[in-house]
Amino acid sequence: MTQAIQRAVIVITILSASQALADEPAPVAYPDHSRLLFVRDANGNERPVTTKADWAVRVSHIRANMQLVMGPLPGNDRRVPLDVEVISEERTEKYLRRKLKFTPEPGDRVPAWLLIPHGLTETQKAPAMLCLHQTNNVGKNEPAGLGGLKSLYYAHELAERGFVCIVPDYPSFGEYPYDFKKQGAHYASGSMKAIWNNMRAVDLLETVPNVDKSRIGVIGHSLGGHNALFTAAFDERLKAVVTSCGFTPFHDYYKGKLTGWTSDRYMPRIRDLYGNDPDRVPFDFYEIVGTLAPRGLFSNSPIHDSNFDLDGVKKAFQKGSEVYSLFDAKSQLQLVTPDAPHDFPEAVRLKAYEWLQNQLK
Repeated sequence: MTQAIQRAVIVITILSASQALADEPAPVAYPDHSRLLFVRDANGNERPVTTKADWAVRVSHIRANMQLVMGPLPGNDRRVPLDVEVISEERTEKYLRRKLKFTPEPGDRVPAWLLIPHGLTETQKAPAMLCLHQTNNVGKNEPAGLGGLKSLYYAHELAERGFVCIVPDYPSFGEYPYDFKKQGAHYASGSMKAIWNNMRAVDLLETVPNVDKSRIGVIGHSLGGHNALFTAAFDERLKAVVTSCGFTPFHDYYKGKLTGWTSDRYMPRIRDLYGNDPDRVPFDFYEIVGTLAPRGLFSNSPIHDSNFDLDGVKKAFQKGSEVYSLFDAKSQLQLVTPDAPHDFPEAVRLKAYEWLQNQLK
């Protein structure tokens, strides 16, 4: 098959999948993703965003354009029973650490940790967190405090502070072997597969008797940092988002060199359909920040992060704040810029935990 034909087939597949999502509009192109406070129609006619309803239309376009790159978000036909299997349990000083597996969709099982603080009752509802790991071999074990870097033990530290935490393995990490071309052949990207798994992990949190369904957030570092943003863009049950070293706009990512985003684990269409050209990718992080309004967003963005340029993060926050101002929620944006490398320093983590306790109280 020639490259041109292959691309045509992919485009037809995208459009067919998009049309199958009855609650999503057809994608609408936006030449400048940093210009947030306007909305276009299918003919390219523009009007300003002046109301929350106007912004809701723009959000629907952002999600549709994300799906052009990531592939379609699965429908409810994939939302099969979770069939939770408890593998083991261990009592720590302050919480129960339960290893389990759950079914996110037919034919797949996700390994995860569930951390439940001691002393909770069904009438004493606790806030809960979806905790997403960085790129490393130990996967979910690191946030759970069982290996890797102590600066990334955020699920362990949050559970000790009274949060119920679920920590799934990202496909192909930890105890979750996953072949994106075989098992994941029905997905256009590892990113969308991870988003769906994360949404099912939130479904699982909602079944835990001790969890207050109205107080669920998400936290992640690096891979987990942008995975948290992507998931929250589609799942409004996540009321507070902490992203650590997780993003910068595409033009600011290694000066626009997007190869790092294009493996099967992430978004290969950035390479195959959009030629690794940030001008052609149909969404950007300015818009993702905007989709979260008025929910809380906390970003740990160190000065010396070699992966995600701080100047780009600042630009995304500045543009995103325009949307938050529309909701009178500008204070919901928190950007912390420590003098540190690609890491989650203790002082910033503690600030993030205090912020989460206020967000999810």
